[in-house]
Amino acid sequence: MDLAGLVQKAEKSSLYRRILSWSLNRMVPFNKPHRFKIKAVSQEQLQVILPYRKRNLNHLKGLHACALATLAEVSSGFLLVIRLNPKKYRLILQKLEVEYHYQGKMDAVSEFTIDELWLEKKVITPLQNQDSIVLPCEVKIHDTEGNHLATGTAHWQIKNWQKVKTR
Repeated sequence: MDLAGLVQKAEKSSLYRRILSWSLNRMVPFNKPHRFKIKAVSQEQLQVILPYRKRNLNHLKGLHACALATLAEVSSGFLLVIRLNPKKYRLILQKLEVEYHYQGKMDAVSEFTIDELWLEKKVITPLQNQDSIVLPCEVKIHDTEGNHLATGTAHWQIKNWQKVKTR
């Protein structure tokens, strides 16, 4: 799959955002029941919607804490995969921290943003001197009315595949 080409088309096309959303939900089967939808995508930013639906709710009819945590993980990880060649770099979630601020009673939208300078400073340059790095990625999650529901920090271990030892 030409992920870069698909992302470029999805920036301006709702059809390609739906195709990208469909792909996102099938890459990791665990995430399929959440029905994440990509709201906006570019090389620098990703916004993902967690729908307010029965499967994503807790016993109080609010968005489930684990669904919000998964939203933070998916948002940061997917944008990193878009930016970093998955054939060159291995990404593994090392730790996931979430601070909850407000109960979600409608769709939630995550936003994760990176730029070329950040990527160069935090990933590319350190990996020239180290075998692996741990990259904390902060994701803000708001509801559709702008209430700040949660802040998730996904800590990604990034390693060049050439440095990966399987034995």
